Amino acid sequence: MRTCCWMVVMVAGALIGASAFCAEPEQIKYRKLVLSDQFYSEGAYYGDFNRDGKLDVVSGPFWFEGPDFQKKHVIYEPKAYDPKSYSENFLVYSADFNADGWPDIVIMPHPGRECFWYENPKGQDSMWTKHLADPNVGNESPMWGDVTGDKQPDLIFNRDGFLGYGVFDSSRPGEPWKFYPVSTQDKRYHKYTHGVGYGDIDGDGRADLIEAVGWWRQPEKVDPGTPWAFHPFKFAAAAAQMLVYDVDGDGRNDVITAWHCHLYGLVWYRQVRKADGSIDWKQHEILPIEPDLKSSQLRVSQLHAFDTADFNGDGLIDFVTGKRFWAHGPKGDAEPDAPAVVVWFELKRDPQKGAQFVPHLIDNDSGVGTQVTATDLNGDKIPDVVVGNKKGIFVHLSVR
Repeated sequence: MRTCCWMVVMVAGALIGASAFCAEPEQIKYRKLVLSDQFYSEGAYYGDFNRDGKLDVVSGPFWFEGPDFQKKHVIYEPKAYDPKSYSENFLVYSADFNADGWPDIVIMPHPGRECFWYENPKGQDSMWTKHLADPNVGNESPMWGDVTGDKQPDLIFNRDGFLGYGVFDSSRPGEPWKFYPVSTQDKRYHKYTHGVGYGDIDGDGRADLIEAVGWWRQPEKVDPGTPWAFHPFKFAAAAAQMLVYDVDGDGRNDVITAWHCHLYGLVWYRQVRKADGSIDWKQHEILPIEPDLKSSQLRVSQLHAFDTADFNGDGLIDFVTGKRFWAHGPKGDAEPDAPAVVVWFELKRDPQKGAQFVPHLIDNDSGVGTQVTATDLNGDKIPDVVVGNKKGIFVHLSVR
C-alpha cells in the first residue's frame, strides 16, 4: 500500500512551500555525505580514477576516493568561489580520452569559454595535465551522450551560433575535438542558451538532438556541411538537460523537461502521430508551470539539472532533479531561498490513468547545480546521487 506524507517547509518562521511526497513501505532512504561546504563547481560526476574497482566522485578541483569518499585528491589548483557569483566549472564528465586505460575528465567552463580535458596521472598523486577540448562551449546544460552510434560519448552543446556535438579522437589526444554543427547558424544559439538533449525521436535507430523550441532529425548519412532537418515545437521556455525516453510504454520516445529552469514547471510530452504520420506532442504537467504560492501543492523552483536512473528496480526509467540553489544569487529568480531539495520522480504506468510521476524526497538542504548525477556508487543496485553547487559537494548514498 502506498502512503503519502505531507511536509510543510518552514524557513525563518514563514511558510514558503508545502510538499507532498509519497512513499512505499520499503522506501529508499539516503545518507548525505558532505564532501565540502565550499562553492567550487555546479557539477559532479564519477569514475574509477585510481582503478581500484570502486567508483570515485569528481567535483570542482577534487576527486574523492570511493567507497567512503573521505580522501580527496587535487586535479588542478583549487579556488573557491563566492556563492553570490559564478564558478569556472559548470559541469564535469569522464571518459578515457587518450586510450591509456585510465579515466580522464572534461570540465564545462562558464558558458562561452574554453573547455579543457584533464589527463589522469595514472596513480600518481599529482596535478592532472590540461588539454584543450574546444575553444568555445556554449549552452548552460551541455549533455554527454552517444550521438554518432559508435558507443563513445559525445559532447552536445552550441558554438558560434550553431547547435551541434563535439567528438574526441583518442588516437589524437593532443588535438581539439571535432565539432559537427547540426543546425543553421542562428542567434538563439548563444553562450547562455538554455536546454539541450538527445535521443531517437522518430524511431529510426539514430539519435536526434532536441532543444527548447524543436528537434533536429539525424539523417541516414551525415554530411558535415548539411544541416539536419528541423521540426519546430515549443517544449520549454527555458530548459535544462532534456530527457528522451518512452514514458508511457507505447514504443515511442517522449520528452521530459523543465518548463523554465529559473522559474517553475516540470512537464513531459507524450509523442503522438497525426493522421499523416507526422510527429506531434501532448503536454502533461508533473509540477505546475504557474503554481499557486498560497497552495500546499508541491512546487520546486529553478529545476536546472536532470539525470535518469531506475531508482526502485522495477525496470522503468525514473529521473532525478531538484532546486538549483541561488542560480543568480540570493535575490535572483523564483524563491531563491526556498529549501534546496533533491527529488527523484518515480515513473508509474496505469492502464486507466496513464503514466504518472510520483515525487520522493532525497534531501532538502543541498539541491542541484547545473548538473546532477545518478549512479550506483556503493554496489547495492540502487542509484546514488552526486551534486556540486553553491552549498558545496554532496553524495547521497542509498540505504535500506
